[in-house]
Amino acid sequence: MNETACRADVWLWRARFFKTRSMAARFIEAGRVRCTRCGVETRLDKPSRPLKLHDQVVFALGGRLIAVRLEAFGDRRGPPEEARGLYSGL
Repeated sequence: MNETACRADVWLWRARFFKTRSMAARFIEAGRVRCTRCGVETRLDKPSRPLKLHDQVVFALGGRLIAVRLEAFGDRRGPPEEARGLYSGL
C-alpha cells in the first residue's frame, strides 16, 4: 500500500482510540483534536482532514491527555497489538 495520508477519523478508529468511526468523527468535529506537522500546530475541524506519517496528534480522552506520533496508517482495524504499531508515544 502506497498511501501518503489517511483521514483523521479513519486513523483514530484504526488505532483503536474510538470504538466507531462516527464517534471519532464527532470528536474531531467538536474541535478536540490537535495535529502538529512540521512544527505547526492546527486544530482538526473536519474528519476528512488528512494525517501524514510522523504527524503528532494530541487530544484528551477519558480524563487522560493522549499525545502520539503516527508511525503507520494500517489497512484495517485490527487487534490491539496491531493498532499499537500505528503510533508511538511522545
